[in-house]
Amino acid sequence: MRRKDREMTREFGMEVIDKSRYGIISMIGEDNEPYGIPLSIVRDGNNLYFHSAMGGRKVKIFEKEPKVSVAFVGETKIPENYTKEELDEIIKDESKAVLLISKVFTTEYESAVVIGKVKLVEDEEEKIKAMKLICEKYTPTKMDYFDMAIKAGLKRTNVYRIEIEEIKAKRKRYDINGEEMKWGRME
Repeated sequence: MRRKDREMTREFGMEVIDKSRYGIISMIGEDNEPYGIPLSIVRDGNNLYFHSAMGGRKVKIFEKEPKVSVAFVGETKIPENYTKEELDEIIKDESKAVLLISKVFTTEYESAVVIGKVKLVEDEEEKIKAMKLICEKYTPTKMDYFDMAIKAGLKRTNVYRIEIEEIKAKRKRYDINGEEMKWGRME
């Protein structure tokens, strides 16, 4: 990671995964071509789970090359570090132009990138557990209907597990004084 001052802990990365609405899984496909797609992913301990159809491009890729990278984006926002009046003062002094780049035309963000290997889950109990976790994350108000849905769909659905081999997390955030909070600083 180039910006070590923005690197965050493994635990922070896990939190980003948990609150992300989706992850982008990237792999190398046929003819060494890159291929990435967004997926609904849930974490359970050191494992990520997602489901898919039983056939298709990614299923074929996973069978030949299970190594993947998964990127997650947490909260993002444009910081408001200066009032209009303060910005009007900054542009009067060219020596302060760097403030526009570093504190105005920028984005606060948090992200996590996981490296691991995809494995098809074949154990029915683990598949049901994974699907239940996915449904609890994405459709929590519909869980009264889960048992019937899983009976109808489990045999027609692939469930995959990625054991997290490596995780890197990164964040850029400003405090209330407009100063960037560097490595590990939460407040």
